[in-house]
Amino acid sequence: MNVTESSVTKQGAKWVLGVLGVVVMAPTVWADAAQQLTQRLEPLQSYNARFDQQIFDGSGERLQQAHGEMWLSRPGLLRWEVEAPYTQTVVSDGEDVYLYDPDLEQVTVQEVDNRVTHTPALLLSGSVDELTQNYEVMHKQEDGKDVFMLVPISADTLFEELHLSFDDETLTRLLMTDSTGQRTAIHFSDISLNQWIDERQFVFDIPDNVDVIRDTH
Repeated sequence: MNVTESSVTKQGAKWVLGVLGVVVMAPTVWADAAQQLTQRLEPLQSYNARFDQQIFDGSGERLQQAHGEMWLSRPGLLRWEVEAPYTQTVVSDGEDVYLYDPDLEQVTVQEVDNRVTHTPALLLSGSVDELTQNYEVMHKQEDGKDVFMLVPISADTLFEELHLSFDDETLTRLLMTDSTGQRTAIHFSDISLNQWIDERQFVFDIPDNVDVIRDTH
C-alpha cells in the first residue's frame, strides 16, 4: 500500500472515530426532528451488518471503495472490519479505540472522545438532550426513506454534516462531509438488529511485532 492509499484508508476508518461526510441536499426542518430521530435510535441495543464504503473528493471523484462487516453494541462498543481491497480493523471497547493496519504492521491507540460532536456513534445512546444541545437536526423524505441531517452547533468538530437514512425503522445508510469537502458514503446490508453479539468482538489483542502508536488527546 502506498502513502496515498494509506492516508485515504485511515480517513475512511475515521467514521468510527467521528469523521463522517455527506452528499448535500436541501432538507426541510421538522420541529420535532430530534425527538423523532431519538425514537428511532432508542430501541437499538446492537447492530451487525455488511457495509460498502465509498470516499469521494470535493469534485466528486471516487478516491476509494471498500467493503466488510461491522458490529456495534450499546453503549460505545464497535468493531469495523475492512475485508477488501485491503484489510483493516477498528475496535472500540468503550474506553480506547484501536486501529490496526496489517500492511503497515501498525496499531494506533487513542482514548474514546466522549464529545458527541466528535463521535457520532454516541448518538446511539438515544439522548434527546445530546441531540438538541449538540446538533441542529433536520428531516426530509428521500426516495421513500426518512433522512435526518445533523449539523454540529459547535465549531470544534471533525465533520460538518452527518446524514442518517432509515428504511422503515432500520438505519441503512450514512452520508458525511468534512471541512475539506471530502465525502464518505456507507451503505449497510444484511442487517441484524438487537441480536446477541459475543463480547469478544469488542476486545482487541495487539499482535506481536507491530508498532504501537498511542495518540493522546
